[in-house]
Order: sequence, then C-alpha cells, then structure tokens
Amino acid sequence: MKQKETQNYQSLVNTVIEIVDREDASRDQKLQQICELLEEHIDEFDWVGFYLVDPKADRELILGPYIGEETDHTRIPFGKGICGQAAETNETFMVQDVSKEDNYLACSVHVEAEIVVPVKKDGKFVAELDIDSHTKDSMTEEHRHMLEKVCGVVSPLF
Repeated sequence: MKQKETQNYQSLVNTVIEIVDREDASRDQKLQQICELLEEHIDEFDWVGFYLVDPKADRELILGPYIGEETDHTRIPFGKGICGQAAETNETFMVQDVSKEDNYLACSVHVEAEIVVPVKKDGKFVAELDIDSHTKDSMTEEHRHMLEKVCGVVSPLF
C-alpha cells in the first residue's frame, strides 16, 4: 500500500471517530454520515450501508442507514447471501466477483464485488457494514483492514 493511501485511510478512520463522538446526532444520523464519508472518499465504493440485527426477529438483519441505489433487500435472514453469511459466521467476507458466488443476493445488476464486515459489541454480532462495488476485483486488503477498524469504532453505538 502506498503511504498516501495509508494516511488517507487513517484520516477516514479518524473522521469516523469524530462522527461517533458527536453528541448532537442520533446513532442513525452518525451511521448515515459514515456511509456518506466512505462512499465519497473511496472510488471503488458504490453502495455503503449498515445492516442491523433486528431485535424483534430471530436471526434476521434489517437494513439501516445507507447511501446508493435502493435495494429490495431490506430484511436478510442469517446465512442467506453474503450479508447473511457474515452474520452467521461473524467474519468479514470479501468477494471479488459476485457472479461466482452461489449464495449471492443480487442488490443491483451493477454490483461486481462486495465486502461485508461484522460490527461486534462485547464479542457479540450486532450489525454489519456492507459495501458494493461496480468493479470486479476492487476490494483490497487495505480496504478490509480500514473497514474492520471502522466497525470497531462504531461498535459502541450499539
């Protein structure tokens, strides 16, 4: 990774920390700002959103704040699709070509790659950050590390 990218990603994480620490915004407003920040500053990120564990449903995700095209996938059972797999396993999933995945839920015909990062609070899965790209092979290990840091920073919001 180039030094400039490292500084840029660290700067994004620092901005996320500032957003989370704000006292004049709700959790959803903060999550929305984080989605907008990531989509605006990383060219490969075309859809950025949070799926939250639905407290009223057994093992189901509900769509939270996001930026990008509307999606029909507002509720996803654990285990279904890439988002459901991340919820089921509590692990990051990075898919470079969604057309090669048997369990992929197509959110848009434009999506080529996806990364889903769990948000854990006290070791328990509470939400996830889902990012789609319109470019195959566009998700990097640097993206993964930065997004895992972001998810660690947002976990106190839950």
